[in-house]
Amino acid sequence: MIVGLDVGTSKITCLVGEVMSDGQLEIVGIGAHSSKGMKRGAVINIESTVQSIQRAVEEAELMAGCNIHSVYVSVAGSHIRSLNSHGIVAIKDGEVETADIDRVIDAAQAVPIPSDQRVLHILPQEFNIDSQEGIKDPLGMSGVRLEANVHLVSGAANAIMNIEKCIKRCGLGVDGVILSQLASSHSSLSDDEKELGVCLVDIGAGTADIAVWIDGAIHHTSVVPVAGDQVTNDISMALRTPAQHAEEIKTKYACAMSSLAGADQTIEVPSVGDRKATSISRHALAEVVEARYEEIFNLVVDELRRSGYAERVPAGIVITGGTSLMEGATELATRIFDMPVRMSVPISVKGLSEIVDNPAYSTGVGLLMYGADETELSADSQHIRTSKSDVSNSGLNNASAVETAGKLWRDMQNWVKSNF
Repeated sequence: MIVGLDVGTSKITCLVGEVMSDGQLEIVGIGAHSSKGMKRGAVINIESTVQSIQRAVEEAELMAGCNIHSVYVSVAGSHIRSLNSHGIVAIKDGEVETADIDRVIDAAQAVPIPSDQRVLHILPQEFNIDSQEGIKDPLGMSGVRLEANVHLVSGAANAIMNIEKCIKRCGLGVDGVILSQLASSHSSLSDDEKELGVCLVDIGAGTADIAVWIDGAIHHTSVVPVAGDQVTNDISMALRTPAQHAEEIKTKYACAMSSLAGADQTIEVPSVGDRKATSISRHALAEVVEARYEEIFNLVVDELRRSGYAERVPAGIVITGGTSLMEGATELATRIFDMPVRMSVPISVKGLSEIVDNPAYSTGVGLLMYGADETELSADSQHIRTSKSDVSNSGLNNASAVETAGKLWRDMQNWVKSNF
């Protein structure tokens, strides 16, 4: 069993998955609870966050019929930092071994990182051996000099520790802390898109998380601190209605493009206190929402241009996350980005697919897929260690057998000499 815990600003989701014999991931349990202790990816109230996590985990345990002991948890927020780095080492024995790869990655991460930041991921992009570039797996190749390009992701140590503290207070262990957009990439992007060049935009309630993939590896990650909560706040302020009613209106009636909303459709808006409810056209509501979505997408465009990868994503933009689900979001994004845009839902899962077939579950399903990959790598490493141990033991046994045979032969020679 693998468990993913998506700690979001508006909702905490717990998913339980099982890796089947054919390698497919089957989701067997889901739990979700509203989040009151998070804001833009950071914990602002530990007690509320602990309660939300407990309830989500209990629901998932009940549905899956199992006890949860540890989880893979997502992390996001404006405190996330990333950079690309380069490392170079000499190949010791003329052939690249695992130790050489570890050394070159260590060399690549030897860059100044603020003391209040904690490294989350060291993601290899490509390796170079002497003059040969673009190598994905250098193990076993011959050469003199090994180079590595990696993408380093770090986050505020205190913010990560607060999330871990909330999980541990629920009596759970932490298998790994995973960047939200990295998890979403596992469930939302195809291998072809990653190879060709694509930009993933995971729009949640608190933040819009960006990941740029080129040649099958992440080259840029960043966070835009404007997302779904700001849309809800705009509706609340414009219509003079409480936040909970604004969220309901956004979910049921809002549209990200005013041209798609009819002016003849009216919506009843609850007022504050004892005031009478008012009416507004759906077109007027869409104008309020469209302005904020335009801001979100324009901020992503600015971030892409600043990173230098705006011209290197021929596969276009993939939007996911709960806030991307709104009517007209894909059409508006296509107009602003001026490139192909599609909305993605989690792929390659079995089980409760009718529930998780929703952009809001992209990060949660991605955590399960990431955990499944990590479990497989761990199993492979264990198999290699066991195989080496078996070979070593076999060598020792063979040596012992040769030594015993030699001793018996010498004893026989001595007996023959002494008796004949």
